[in-house]
Amino acid sequence: MLTIDLDQFMFELKDGALKHVGASNKTATAKLYDVEAVDAREFGDERVKLTFEDGEGNEVEVAVDPPEAKSLARTLESLEEESGVFE
Repeated sequence: MLTIDLDQFMFELKDGALKHVGASNKTATAKLYDVEAVDAREFGDERVKLTFEDGEGNEVEVAVDPPEAKSLARTLESLEEESGVFE
C-alpha cells in the first residue's frame, strides 16, 4: 500500500503534461507498506539508490549520499544484534 500526503500542492495539466505550479516551499510525504522487494545499487558518481516495492507494483526509490547509506547500514546491523528484530 502506498500513501502520499501532498501538503497543499497545486498542479497544472496541460497537453498531457503534469506540472507543479505555485510556491516551491511545499512538502510531501510518501509511505510504502508491506514491502516485498528491496534493492540497493550505485547511483551516479557517489550515491546509493535504494528501491522498495510492494506486492501491488508500487515502488519508491530513494537516493542517498554515502554517509547516510553507511549510517543506515550501521543502524540495521545494530537492530539485528541488539533487538533480534530480524528473527
